[in-house]
Amino acid sequence: MSTAAGSSAPMGCNHGAEAIPAQTDIAIIGGGPGGLACAQRLAAAGAQVLVLERKTSFGRKVCAGGITCHGMLHLVPQEVIERVFPVQHICSPRQRIRLEEPQPIIATVNRERLGTWMAGQAQAAGARLCTGAQVMALTDTGLVVRNATGRVQELRCGHVVGADGARSLVRRTLGLSSRLSIGLNTMLPVEREQMEWHLHPRLFASGYAWIFPHATTTSLGAFSDARLMNAKRLQTHVSLWAAQQGIENRESGVPSLQAGWVNYDYQGLCFGRRWLVGDAAGLSSALTGEGIYPAVLSGRAVAAMILASQSGRTGQSFSPELEALLKRQRQHRRVAAMAGQGLLASALLAELFLLLLRLRAIDFHRLEMASVAPTWTLSEES
Repeated sequence: MSTAAGSSAPMGCNHGAEAIPAQTDIAIIGGGPGGLACAQRLAAAGAQVLVLERKTSFGRKVCAGGITCHGMLHLVPQEVIERVFPVQHICSPRQRIRLEEPQPIIATVNRERLGTWMAGQAQAAGARLCTGAQVMALTDTGLVVRNATGRVQELRCGHVVGADGARSLVRRTLGLSSRLSIGLNTMLPVEREQMEWHLHPRLFASGYAWIFPHATTTSLGAFSDARLMNAKRLQTHVSLWAAQQGIENRESGVPSLQAGWVNYDYQGLCFGRRWLVGDAAGLSSALTGEGIYPAVLSGRAVAAMILASQSGRTGQSFSPELEALLKRQRQHRRVAAMAGQGLLASALLAELFLLLLRLRAIDFHRLEMASVAPTWTLSEES
């Protein structure tokens, strides 16, 4: 673990339905990993930054909670991590393989604990955090915001950072298209030992279903391209698959499946004085839906570019980590496009992928959005 894992910074933070100021230098819409990473880096450099989160707390999201070896695993404190897995089980209709490495391949995290910790880091750096704040519209001079008490006001700001998810208001205001995938997830009150990936094209098209164990619960769900599978059909298929795995409750089916969206249509981060990070920027993986690490990395990159613009520097290049991420994201999009050509293409690619994994002709880490472990931490000053 890096120094972040051993950080003694408090897990909690003070935030809430406080008054939203009339003006700020930088407004960040969305208090997910990307928005909070951006806020922490900006505030640590002395910028005046305000995070507007529409929910009443940080971290809640429809998400399996998986983080990868080369991505977030080295960036978060130990208390956020629930289980680590040096073994992965991957299944298709015709094959089942077991991959094992000396070091953890993937870990699971509690998203609410992660959100609380990252909010604490941002606030400790000097960022102002407001929950229950719904951004209604963007204007030429800033934002129109409704606070937790229902009061609507204008907020003047110099820069607006859209960290507001796959269906980002900032992205829509910019007139950008999106390519969406859908994920369904539920947390079962059972403990399981194996982390499993199930590639089943007849049920999930070019996507997959998962079983990701946490500390005392298990995340179960599925992911698929929204162009190939709508939410209702995917829910039916998850229920069928869960029954095949011996998981389904015969009376009520899979409980409390919740839907979430993933955007993988990357078109840039910088649009004048408006910026996009994470899912709002379309940076998630088209193959796996991985989005936490891309959100954090792009949040830090946008912060660096805003700081550079405020100091009069222009033409700043992306970091090697971000360049590598963008390359990997393009690769995932190409493979997803091939798999999305039809059932036969999905089935052939799924079986070929497992065969190549079995023969060690392809590295499972190619599914990660990070190519190398980051050298920075989330608690350092930039």
